[in-house]
Amino acid sequence: MTSLAPLLEAFFVARLLNQRKASPHTVASYRDTFRLLLAFGKRRLGKDPCDLFLEDLDACLVAAFLDHLETDRKSSARTRNCRLAAIRSFFKYASFQQPACSALIQRVLAIPQKRCDRKIVPFLSEPEAEALVKAPDRTTWIGRRDHTLLLLGLHTGLRVSEIVGLRWQQLLLDGTGAHVRCQGKGRKERITPLRPGVVLALRDWFREQAAKASDPVFPGRRRSPLSRDAVERLVTKYAAIARQTCPTLDGKRVSPHVLRHTTAVRLVAGGSDLAVVALILGHESPETTRIYLDADLSIKERAIARTAPPGVGMRRYRPGDRLLAFLSSL
Repeated sequence: MTSLAPLLEAFFVARLLNQRKASPHTVASYRDTFRLLLAFGKRRLGKDPCDLFLEDLDACLVAAFLDHLETDRKSSARTRNCRLAAIRSFFKYASFQQPACSALIQRVLAIPQKRCDRKIVPFLSEPEAEALVKAPDRTTWIGRRDHTLLLLGLHTGLRVSEIVGLRWQQLLLDGTGAHVRCQGKGRKERITPLRPGVVLALRDWFREQAAKASDPVFPGRRRSPLSRDAVERLVTKYAAIARQTCPTLDGKRVSPHVLRHTTAVRLVAGGSDLAVVALILGHESPETTRIYLDADLSIKERAIARTAPPGVGMRRYRPGDRLLAFLSSL
């Protein structure tokens, strides 16, 4: 029998942290998955997590755990697949460390991902985005901070983790080529240009803070960086305020990631190449960016408008007679 505790500890320390240099978000996601799995195993087998063996986590128990996530915890199919991906990663590592358990490991790795519906990404229209940006009370310190944060999020498409981690030294606001430099998902560093209106708002905010280069761009009351949950709450708060002047926001869930979707849809609708949009958003491949082609109806409307109606044959343009054109101009 193979003790689970040292194998799982080696997976997190040696594999994720030292070898793969996994991001804190990946480590946290995997950690939460195994917290839930071990708690489920304790209830199912009556063993404390430290007493579990690798052989206890067989395909039957893992499959029951995935069903538990959907039925009892009401997790979506996407969340269920994320949890399964973390479990698969551990068992792939275990296959090299414990080849004697290869049969058990292969049965777990054979558990399939669940297919899920692909929904159209939500985004804000121009009036909705304008109402959201105007919602903060800019006569207060918090209102000016939140107004600048919403403006930056809508015009750059930064992820919420990138926004809360921003320091002033990552911003260039002087001269031409104003931009923000950040390290995003997959440890990819990228540069995102800033529009003049966003640059002016950031300059005003910088002067008000009298900030140092290492200070967070969006601090809380205690001058420490805002948390992801704090940004989520403030976006929800201002969306509720914006609904009073923009009724189309009723029934629409507005989150920090919706701001990112809004940036992407604006860029695609404006005719930007998908490869360029992928660079701005920090996507691994332009294929990921294709979801935004389906989001905005106006893109399809313009494409259909360029086609000939049914029953009308192809026509070739022929210029008018020059003499007749001269007489018509008299």
